[in-house]
Amino acid sequence: MEKIDEELLQQIADLHQVPTGSYNIRKNGKSIGSASTKEIEIVPKTNKSGIDIIVKPNVKNKSVHIPVIVTEAGFKDLVYNDFYIGDGADVFIVAGCGIHNDSTKASGHDGIHTFHIGKNSKVKYIEKHLGLGKNMGGKILNPTTNIIMEDGSEFEMETIQLGGVTSSNRLTNAKLKKDAKLIIKEKILTTDNQTATTKFKVVLVKDGASVNVISRSVAKDNSKQKFVSKIVGDANCFGHVECDGIILNNARIVSIPEIDAKNVNASLVHEAAIGKIAGEEITKLMTLGLTQTEAEDLIIKGYLN
Repeated sequence: MEKIDEELLQQIADLHQVPTGSYNIRKNGKSIGSASTKEIEIVPKTNKSGIDIIVKPNVKNKSVHIPVIVTEAGFKDLVYNDFYIGDGADVFIVAGCGIHNDSTKASGHDGIHTFHIGKNSKVKYIEKHLGLGKNMGGKILNPTTNIIMEDGSEFEMETIQLGGVTSSNRLTNAKLKKDAKLIIKEKILTTDNQTATTKFKVVLVKDGASVNVISRSVAKDNSKQKFVSKIVGDANCFGHVECDGIILNNARIVSIPEIDAKNVNASLVHEAAIGKIAGEEITKLMTLGLTQTEAEDLIIKGYLN
């Protein structure tokens, strides 16, 4: 791999070498390394671009890495990945996409991930996005995540947009059955003239289902962000959405909540707060020797960690 490949993989997947266990590394639309184990099998699709990740029932304490990198100017990637998590399994999945584009042409990646989460299984899923490159060529990322959760399953998803992404349109759709538990943690940073749109739709269809969505975002310069969430409660269930944003310079953040209770026992809550960094926080750090910019950067780093 080239040096820029290694840098991207380190930042989006914390990979400093070829991972142990099951993995698939995709570069510019092609697999450049893949391996399966008896517990987690990776199978290339035959009818379209992408892979099937098959986790056997009752597999415990195993991980799989499926990062994507794009380094070719003007390249547009589209991939369909399906995850089949067996009943009773407990796994850790690391995905993410990094784009390096030093040209004036736009490069992009659209990833459509569909999770079939078996009964009483647990999944932790991390997806990081990053754009690098000195010129104004676009770094476009449009991830779609579909989640179908069976009885008693748990799914924790952490999505992080590290910066440098010109535009992103992030869609998440989930359907939760009896006693299923979904946790979503989102962190987004936009600068310059970048745009980011996030849309969540979670349907709680059986008793005991619950979802907790926590979004943290920072918009700087002339960037724009939009957060749209819809929680539908169709049973004795619980849903909570929390959207907090920090806005600087001439940036803009829009938050649009929708909670739809279709059952008298559905408990649904939405919280949203958007504002600037408190002046006293900046002043305190400046008294310790930091410049205003350094103080703001330190506060933002802590907020998004």
